[in-house]
Amino acid sequence: MMTFVSDQATLIFNPHAGFGEWQRVVENVVHFWRRRGWRVTLRPTAYAGHATELARAAVAAHHGLVFAVGGDGTLNEVANGLANTETVLAFLPVGTANSFARELGAPRPNLLNSNWLLEASTMLARGRIQRVDMGLCDSGRYWLLWAGTGVDAFVADQIEPRSKFFKRMGPAGYVAKALLALPTFSGVQATVTIDNQTIEDNFLLINVSNCRMFAGGELRLNTYGLLDDGLFEVWLFRGRDWPDVLRYTVEIGLEHHMANPKVQKISGHHVTITSAAPVPYHLDGEPCGVTPFTCAIKPGVLRLLVPNTAPPDLFCKAGQPIAR
Repeated sequence: MMTFVSDQATLIFNPHAGFGEWQRVVENVVHFWRRRGWRVTLRPTAYAGHATELARAAVAAHHGLVFAVGGDGTLNEVANGLANTETVLAFLPVGTANSFARELGAPRPNLLNSNWLLEASTMLARGRIQRVDMGLCDSGRYWLLWAGTGVDAFVADQIEPRSKFFKRMGPAGYVAKALLALPTFSGVQATVTIDNQTIEDNFLLINVSNCRMFAGGELRLNTYGLLDDGLFEVWLFRGRDWPDVLRYTVEIGLEHHMANPKVQKISGHHVTITSAAPVPYHLDGEPCGVTPFTCAIKPGVLRLLVPNTAPPDLFCKAGQPIAR
């Protein structure tokens, strides 16, 4: 298989992502890739779901590479447009949190470093292509990082969409709004079925994970997760009182959460979550509706350009060197 189907590329840019005026540096990124032989077309997004449409249009035009320039939400939309195709996805982070950038060891937005996108591009140009798994929800939507319900979905549902003012505050703004919403959360009475195993209890967090990092890349929830092993790791945090969320957060930060008997991890291929009353759930941190929902792992459906900074043990299969 050839590395790229063509030397045409689309750069999909979310002008509302993050907390700075990052669009000013996007043209420099375009010039970087053009100097390396890519015929790059710049496509800003205009509305929710537009990035998926633009990615599908790039596939239809036989573009070999599509850049997702935004946060984890933009990444999700572009990945939805590229799943089950040979077009390669490259992520350039300009969002508020950029959890996947932390996952791959790539630089994240930095007000003190105006060249971070060019540095991220250099790392991608020296990287490799990996086939990675995605989850597919019964709504027909794919996700790359996590799906879940509980406190994270509740907070996302309460505070999204954020104003540009709060985005300018960066992760601190998100945390501030989350702490204001947290005392009104009282847990979820839910039934979780993972393949043929069913657990019913009160949960503060149910996280179906395809990656390692969590909470905007600040916490390592799923220490040994792999992006291409054909499995989810489902994390169950039992409880009903919101102060326990803070205790769990500290334990995850110290990577001691597995020692807590109220925390359980189960690997599987197919997950269904129902609840006594409908509660919000999210896909890759974006509110997507209310329970019940079902998702299944879809192995190797996305071709991802991985920077040379990515931990080698993040994958169990060999990558494909870039050769054009």
